[in-house]
Amino acid sequence: MPFPIRGLCYGPGMGAEGFEPTTFSGTGLACRRGGHSVFAGLDFAVGSGQVLVLRGANGSGKTTLLRLMAGLANLSTGILSWDGIPIDHDPEAHGIRTRLVGHQDGVKSGLTVAENLTFAANLQGGAPEAAIQNALHRFGLGRLADLPGRVLSAGQRHRLALARLLVVPAPLWLLDEPTNALDEEAFATLSAVIADHRTKGGMVVVASHGTAPTTDAVALDLGRFTATPAPHWSDAA
Repeated sequence: MPFPIRGLCYGPGMGAEGFEPTTFSGTGLACRRGGHSVFAGLDFAVGSGQVLVLRGANGSGKTTLLRLMAGLANLSTGILSWDGIPIDHDPEAHGIRTRLVGHQDGVKSGLTVAENLTFAANLQGGAPEAAIQNALHRFGLGRLADLPGRVLSAGQRHRLALARLLVVPAPLWLLDEPTNALDEEAFATLSAVIADHRTKGGMVVVASHGTAPTTDAVALDLGRFTATPAPHWSDAA
């Protein structure tokens, strides 16, 4: 029988991973920034094998919500829960089961491409060399493995950031505009990687303005939860 380790299930003798069925949800979420409401009264739920796509205009709070989901920012009100248990009850466990890829690629300029992946893996307890090589291969980085991060193009740096998703398994992926700087081939790769993650029971939350790299996703329009600003005195007739 597979045995669970912090939300993961490892098959006996094969190293093939799957994720335990679970639900990540938010209830009554509100966030204020600089004294102003970003959103309020926001609810969501995403389960194993599902994708939630965050939509909304610039400033509607997509990046903010992803950071909240990752446990990197504080809610004004509301509760984020993993299988009904608030994530702030065990922030370390939530960090282990979550991977965030944001606008900052986090590439270490002085490390090679392969060393960047090893560094990222070590932050999560380490990974076998096979996992590093798989991540390089999937995102077309094999021939760049020995190049330092400082010489990579924007698209290559972004592929390297996305490749970190594969080095140490985690059930929850939080992706902020993940298709930025990707060509058609890399877009197709990301779509395939997300599909593989879903078949293992993983879940994905994507903030996107354009075409999301997935199908059968549920959309959440953050504009529905943006507070209407109070009229300014200068608007009066």
